[in-house]
Amino acid sequence: MSTPGEQNITFDLDNGATAHGYLVGPDGDRPDARGPGLLVIQEWWGLTPHIADITRRFADDGFVALAPDLYGGEVAHDPAEAKRMMSALPFADAVRTLAGAVDRLLVDDRVIGDRVGVVGFCMGGGFVLALAAQEGERVFAAVPFYGLPPEKVSYSDLTAAVLGMFASEDRAYPPAAVDAEWGRITDESDAEVDRIDWDAGHAFMNDAEPGRYDAEVAPRAWSTAVRFLREHAPTD
Repeated sequence: MSTPGEQNITFDLDNGATAHGYLVGPDGDRPDARGPGLLVIQEWWGLTPHIADITRRFADDGFVALAPDLYGGEVAHDPAEAKRMMSALPFADAVRTLAGAVDRLLVDDRVIGDRVGVVGFCMGGGFVLALAAQEGERVFAAVPFYGLPPEKVSYSDLTAAVLGMFASEDRAYPPAAVDAEWGRITDESDAEVDRIDWDAGHAFMNDAEPGRYDAEVAPRAWSTAVRFLREHAPTD
């Protein structure tokens, strides 16, 4: 299945339902350009213009990037609404949608190999870890930005290389909570697991939130994440 440029897509889930997402290939002027598959998982705000922009940036860096829409088209406009929408999102349903997005990427002719990478932010960071644990060898690398799973996850099937991107001044996901989760990951799996605690606060990558975005840390974290994903991505 080949998809030119960038577009909003619909994909099937294993329970017969459908979901939506935003898909961007590498080099929009060349619909035949190929690259590793990458899921980009939203923050609690939804599939916002910021997440769409992040998805395009990963495509510009050579990935076939797909951002699944976990809220079915809804976008939050304030923290209270975002919290309500996140709390109303069933964990199992969200992971099912993400697994369907993995399926969708792997049938795209432009995707290299039979595994995908996963990156996510805040709420999405937690789903990165949950999805990588569930999907096992179908995920080559997982990069959670400042997020932890909302429910306990078993990491016994985790094989993806993991690079956690956290913030030393994060009140939402403080270092002690990250330490505890990282202890579980290393105890339960044989995966390559690493972590960076950036000198920043929560949501330091989100340039749509000027009060949180860290213009010094964000570019370094981005290049580190891209390099890590490329190092572990399939090459043919």
